[in-house]
Amino acid sequence: MREAWGQRAAADETGFMKIIIIGAGIVGLATARCLVNDGHDVTVIDRNAGPGLSSSYANGAQLSYSYVAPLADPSVWRQLPGLLVDRDSPVRFRAGFDPFQYRWLLQFLAACTERQANETIDRLGELAQLSRKVLHNSPDLMAAQFNWTASGKLVVYSSEKSFASARRYADRQVASGTDKRALGRDECLVLEPALASIGDRLVGGIFAPDDETADALLMCREMERLMAESGNPPQFLYNTEVSRFIKRGRTIDGLQTGHGRLSADMYILAAGVGSRPLGRQVGLDLPIYPIKGYSLSVPVAREAAAPRVSVTDAARKIVLARLGDTLRLAGAADIVGDGLDIDFRRTGKLIADARADFPDAADWQSAKLWAGLRPATPTGQPIVGPTRVDNLMVNVGHGALGFTLALGTAQRLADQIAGR
Repeated sequence: MREAWGQRAAADETGFMKIIIIGAGIVGLATARCLVNDGHDVTVIDRNAGPGLSSSYANGAQLSYSYVAPLADPSVWRQLPGLLVDRDSPVRFRAGFDPFQYRWLLQFLAACTERQANETIDRLGELAQLSRKVLHNSPDLMAAQFNWTASGKLVVYSSEKSFASARRYADRQVASGTDKRALGRDECLVLEPALASIGDRLVGGIFAPDDETADALLMCREMERLMAESGNPPQFLYNTEVSRFIKRGRTIDGLQTGHGRLSADMYILAAGVGSRPLGRQVGLDLPIYPIKGYSLSVPVAREAAAPRVSVTDAARKIVLARLGDTLRLAGAADIVGDGLDIDFRRTGKLIADARADFPDAADWQSAKLWAGLRPATPTGQPIVGPTRVDNLMVNVGHGALGFTLALGTAQRLADQIAGR
């Protein structure tokens, strides 16, 4: 076994450390869970009043293990004019006065190559499969209540050209061991009868039976509960904002918070988009930009009209997931800064498209609107592991795949600390 990362920080005679995790979203709590299971003394702090109240709150609800293609893709180049001027484009850019926005965009465009996209897909695929393995090998989590369903994921296409391209990509994945199946229009309707309402424009779909759906907010709450009931319960400090790191040389000596100073042997930054400003305090230039997305949560009105399979509409660029008696729709990727204000033109288009496609599925007038910020790196790859600060590690930059990758990156980080 190689030297454990944790040996670079102070530890008691058992080898266990006192560890503070900054961030109580799905990534931070998954990290806490792994470290609690390894026997460490863990404290989780978050500026919000409870777990999962930022980007994990109402995301797309898909555990998309088989679909990990990054936003940075060669096709971006031909779409670029539309991204700059089309107000209804699924990906939208609005220029601001933040130099980092332009630097991030240039790095993003540089990553829009076939070589980089393939490298990213390979790495994200490994992390996604590790996440699935961790979940399915965790009886306590599998028994928890967070609307988990082995629904599978069906991506539907409305043009022969896009469907043919998707089939070629799926064939490559199948050759490397991923279970994906190309379905014709009629096969899509057999698999998910609720798609009959858009059957006139469907040409086919790609089905991944291993993908799943769940409620990320409920999973955060359940992980918190399970850890609190364990034999090694962590401490949860909510309504606690970190104002600054107290640094001594190459190490962090403590955190200054609104509730006083906190100290530990090791610190882990897992605060989503908030990780960048915190990291800058200790000399880290984390390339994380907030990409805003929107979701609707709507009560199901008629069972037969609401999809039960997780559906992604390639033409509309929206995802639909069934969470018990609720239908969750999510879409849009706005590179417009870090504001959480809701653009009602964007959400209005989501509702209009949903009502046009699935008019009887839900009580659309009762839709609950939400906006969240995806912490995205230019390549789409998360940053997991040690930093130039000896006792600071990071688990950040998951973009739109935070829910899918959280358990995998948490396990990867815990393995690094333990020297596994």
